[in-house]
Amino acid sequence: MARKGEKKHLKRKTAPRIWPVHRKEAVWTLKPKPGTHPLSRCIPLALVVRDMLEFAKTGKEAKKIISQEKIKVNGKVQREGRFPIGLMDVISIPDAEKVYRVFPSGTGFFLHQIEPDETEFKLCRIEDKTVVEGGHVQLNLHDGTSVLIRVNDPKKPEEDVYQTLDTLKLSIPDRDLLGHMKLTIGAPAIIIGGKNRGKSGKITAMEEKIGQKRRELLVTIEDKDGGQFQTILNFIFALGDIDSYIPA
Repeated sequence: MARKGEKKHLKRKTAPRIWPVHRKEAVWTLKPKPGTHPLSRCIPLALVVRDMLEFAKTGKEAKKIISQEKIKVNGKVQREGRFPIGLMDVISIPDAEKVYRVFPSGTGFFLHQIEPDETEFKLCRIEDKTVVEGGHVQLNLHDGTSVLIRVNDPKKPEEDVYQTLDTLKLSIPDRDLLGHMKLTIGAPAIIIGGKNRGKSGKITAMEEKIGQKRRELLVTIEDKDGGQFQTILNFIFALGDIDSYIPA
């Protein structure tokens, strides 16, 4: 008989390298559900609770904590241990009075504890944009969601000011548009891919080459200590206009 439904398990050896799991400790690990983030850029909520937050010693204990509605993701209670957690997601644990934002690091992800005034919004990068029925602009974001921008004429630059790789500030859980950050020189940003993943600072230079894809353009970032790092535009995540909305 043919297999029905999706696979719920994944071999540890083939799991994404950003996962904090021992490759030879066991054969299998939990596979995240299809949803907000792709497999290569997410981690199941149960592994976050067990291996990153260390609130549980086993996967069974982690699933029990989650099923008891003790964890919120982006302002909503999550009861599914396989729920995918990715970049910039906000994880709340009301009983422990702690809130974290998922940041990139050299080894994958790390949980950055945030203050109460930072818990009501999330930053999302624009990955693509399309014009939908009625001439309105749909912005497709890095976490698999989208935002509809209602305009009178999407061909007018003064109305359609959004560009791919720009960043939106959205309220959670309502997802109201609170702000728009352009990916330009002088903007604070963090590197989300490549060997300099996790480094942050101000964008000081953006090389432009005729015929080269925009996402492959070379970008230079300077940190607060004066150190400079280079990467491609596709690995840049803007955190604000002049000042960062979140400490990186």
